[in-house]
Amino acid sequence: MFVVATAGHVDHGKSTLVRALTGMEPDRWAEERRRGMTIDLGFAWTTMPSGVTVAFVDVPGHERFVPNMLAGVGPVPAALIVVAADEGWMPQSAEHLAALDALGVGYGLLAVTRADLADPGPATARARAEIAATSLGAVDAVAVSGVTGAGLPELRAALDRFAARLPAPTVDGPVRLWVDRSFTVRGSGTVVTGTLGAGRLRVGDELEVAGADEPVRVRGLHSLGQARSEATGVGRVAVNLRGTPRDRLGRGDALLTPGRFHRTDLVDVRLTGDPAADLPATLTLHVGSAAVPVRVRPLGPDTVRLRLARALPLLVGDRALLRDPGRHHVAGGVRVLDVAPPPLSRRGAAAARAQVLADLDGRPDLAGELRRRRLVRADTMIRMGVPVTVAPVVGDWLADPEHWRRLGDRLTEEVARHAREHPLEPGMPVDALRQRLALPDRVLVEALVRPPLRVHAGRVAAAGADALPEPVALAVQRVRAEYAERPFRAPEADRLVDLGLGPREIGAAVRAGALLRLADTVVLLPDALDDAVRVLAGLPQPFTLSAARQALDTTRRVAVPLLELLDRRGATRRLPDDARIVVT
Repeated sequence: MFVVATAGHVDHGKSTLVRALTGMEPDRWAEERRRGMTIDLGFAWTTMPSGVTVAFVDVPGHERFVPNMLAGVGPVPAALIVVAADEGWMPQSAEHLAALDALGVGYGLLAVTRADLADPGPATARARAEIAATSLGAVDAVAVSGVTGAGLPELRAALDRFAARLPAPTVDGPVRLWVDRSFTVRGSGTVVTGTLGAGRLRVGDELEVAGADEPVRVRGLHSLGQARSEATGVGRVAVNLRGTPRDRLGRGDALLTPGRFHRTDLVDVRLTGDPAADLPATLTLHVGSAAVPVRVRPLGPDTVRLRLARALPLLVGDRALLRDPGRHHVAGGVRVLDVAPPPLSRRGAAAARAQVLADLDGRPDLAGELRRRRLVRADTMIRMGVPVTVAPVVGDWLADPEHWRRLGDRLTEEVARHAREHPLEPGMPVDALRQRLALPDRVLVEALVRPPLRVHAGRVAAAGADALPEPVALAVQRVRAEYAERPFRAPEADRLVDLGLGPREIGAAVRAGALLRLADTVVLLPDALDDAVRVLAGLPQPFTLSAARQALDTTRRVAVPLLELLDRRGATRRLPDDARIVVT
């Protein structure tokens, strides 16, 4: 199947032509059939001689219903432009063509209707010239009469050739189904319809509704009037949603593959075509089937920032158009450059941003996004429509390679600086490094650590950085010398001060394994525990605190915390009468 939207001035025979090609009535409302004028979107389909199915989205031509026309054209990749031979090129012909051009529609076919009433030559020449100057370029033209049937076989053949030129859709991509109709079917519940541009829908799929937190599930699928178990783009589909109230979804909403789209109300875009220098401050953005008021902030000669009245699921590279509803004309097309732009809070930020945008063309570019964002989660890139083709540096974090290298250099410098300024600390805390490097996640700090640095106990230090500063090492040597003969006689607090061992110095020595802390100011040499166990094992078992103190030749100030530490380590066991035994 391929889907084509009609386009053209009111009363030039778009619906008549669709009716003649398909045998179906595209006008759904009785008022449309009574007045002979299409008001809303109509849908019909037929099979070409080659067997290819063509589905038509028939749009209204009157200027009052241009928003409805844009809702139908937005998701459709190709257009059948209709011009009447007896009237030729008209105002809505021009506005519809401008809309197709703004949306970047690149495939078109010209049908010159009412060829039974006038020579189609002049209308054909004028229309082809107008179309050739747009994104559609040169198009085939067929003169037809929906009344007499003249030219219909040639138009069918042209549609067949047209279908063969269309690019193959991406069936394995994410689903973004812009809703153009929502209604209720008795016994089935809510049904929405739209043009599926890419991806695959299956019965039972869980989808997101743009702007809603709760998921919805596909109860049933229809395409071309038949029930399907699955549907792929490009195609017209009707989706029956399980347990979803009708008022929850309407035209301009979208059904989405979960986790694949970034809903945003702020985008930076490039104006396409011939951008007007005096864009109004408020316009309407038409994208997919949605029409959303936006505020326009100019940035560069052809770039603007749009603030949307409600968030939409937009991707980098999306095409849309701006329309001035008050003046009833297309203000210009836009190509989305960034769906997650930075704030413009400083003087000169808008001009600087314009310089950045000048180098963007709207094509997803992972390397470029990483250069600009430096660090970003892979999920964020995917939701923006930027394929992720490189491995994360850690977790799901992606990094610009040059920025990552500079961060590693800065981390090494910060750790060295911290070691100079805080020589008694066992390295720089990871959280302090995260703040200093302005990183959003501490796992990034740990991923940046490379030998000879290492992470230990929440700090980053050089391997071997537990070596003590010289004054502290000398003080520990004096403790070892003074207490070599009586190793269980801990220095008194005032003696520690005399030796230059304050709380910070003692802490550093303990972390380095040069001293053993029993209590705040009770320290022994690190091999004291093993020596104590050997001494205590020589006592009659069980032994008392007093016996242990005498055997170790120490004071109660040392013996009590020493025995408690041995208990905790399982070297000794305390009995109910407070005596102890050595555990062998």
